[in-house]
Amino acid sequence: MTKRGFTFIEILSILAIICILIAVSYPSLINIQEERQLENTARDVLTTLQQAKFYAVKTKLNHRVIFLNEKGVWIFFIEKEDNRDEWNQISGFMRKSIPLRFNVYINLPNQTVVFSPLGLIPNFTTGQNNVTLQSPKLRRYNKADQRSINVFAGGSVRYLKSWSEK
Repeated sequence: MTKRGFTFIEILSILAIICILIAVSYPSLINIQEERQLENTARDVLTTLQQAKFYAVKTKLNHRVIFLNEKGVWIFFIEKEDNRDEWNQISGFMRKSIPLRFNVYINLPNQTVVFSPLGLIPNFTTGQNNVTLQSPKLRRYNKADQRSINVFAGGSVRYLKSWSEK
């Protein structure tokens, strides 16, 4: 009568192969996680800009997205202009932050994008119209490490994925 089953050596061999596969794929999994976090953060900025434009057109009031650096952390949120030069954060919209692991480049007039009731950007300045997030970790692995959100005078917003210059 023969016994069925695996020997201790066979089990150790299978475990060794599994460990090797995990060790080889681990950096790839970490890169995927970093890339997703960068994408999610950039799309959060993009969505916030689009929401501000929508609110401005819907309510017929100026709305703006403002970027502030508070103690090294970049936050952004939407405000509306209730009266001339009286800006208040809109209710139901919490302040959002950008993770510290990303390099943040805000190239906007007064770190703000204003949307008029027509959906236009009255504070548009050529050459000062984007927010760029960059991941040093993705750069080290030679992956697309930058996400840029560009705004245009007509109120449109564009999302770009790119490699930073070395």
